[in-house]
Amino acid sequence: MKGKIHSHSHDHGHSHSHGHGHSHSHTSTKSVINRLSRAIGHLESVKRMVENETDCSEVLIQLSAVIAALNNTSKVILKDHIEHCIIDAWQSGDEDALANLNKAIDQLIK
Repeated sequence: MKGKIHSHSHDHGHSHSHGHGHSHSHTSTKSVINRLSRAIGHLESVKRMVENETDCSEVLIQLSAVIAALNNTSKVILKDHIEHCIIDAWQSGDEDALANLNKAIDQLIK
């Protein structure tokens, strides 16, 4: 995800069928977008703090809050993915989806 974050939001809002009998409607998409928007706003304010030479420890405290918010957002996405896509993948024997989930978890938890 380099640079372009917006390009993905418009094509995921509606549930779409994947041809083999199940549609993926992500119940938490709106919640995730709201959380990301808040985190982006928070990060912008941390950037302003750095520009204004705010006390470093205060910057670190706020930055850790942004990181925690992003980690919580990752958890929401992961739970939603498991509840919807992975159950479908398991039932249809889609091993690629399971392998991709494992890769994502490895990236997420280092």
